[in-house]
Amino acid sequence: MERRLILPYSSSEEIKKIKAGDSVLISGTLYVGRDQVHKRLSTMIEEGETLPFDFKGNGIYYMGPSPSVSPFPLGAAGPTTSGRMDPYSPLLMEHGLVVMVGKGPRSAGVIDAIKRYSALYLQAFGGCGALYSKKIKKAEMVAFEDLGPEALLRLEVEDFPTICVIDSTGACPYF
Repeated sequence: MERRLILPYSSSEEIKKIKAGDSVLISGTLYVGRDQVHKRLSTMIEEGETLPFDFKGNGIYYMGPSPSVSPFPLGAAGPTTSGRMDPYSPLLMEHGLVVMVGKGPRSAGVIDAIKRYSALYLQAFGGCGALYSKKIKKAEMVAFEDLGPEALLRLEVEDFPTICVIDSTGACPYF
């Protein structure tokens, strides 16, 4: 089934309707962060610092962006391997993160957290970086500029194509 998800979402019921195997088109705000961003966000949580954005209702895309290519805000915008974020993902979900987008399998600990916090893991398609760049309408730096291309970014996306591979019940028929 094809679903549409607007981020930030307004109701957990929207998340619960999405099932493993559904195609999901994301529109709205999607944050970008890889392992170093996750490590810093986790440290900030552990130290009681204010985070650079509110996780509630938001999603994060595990992406390694390339420099912009006119007329697009970013160049290739393909997914990176999600497993590198596994040590940090349960803590981020505990603090409100519910939508994660990347590629590859997730650990048992992440799947347990997805069930506990009614989250989603959506798979982006590897090899489609050029397609994804066309779905990004705006990109801006949010935090950790010193990380260069791995900094925390905020994207505005429209009809960003994904597939749900782990739904809020923990169902994951693909791994």
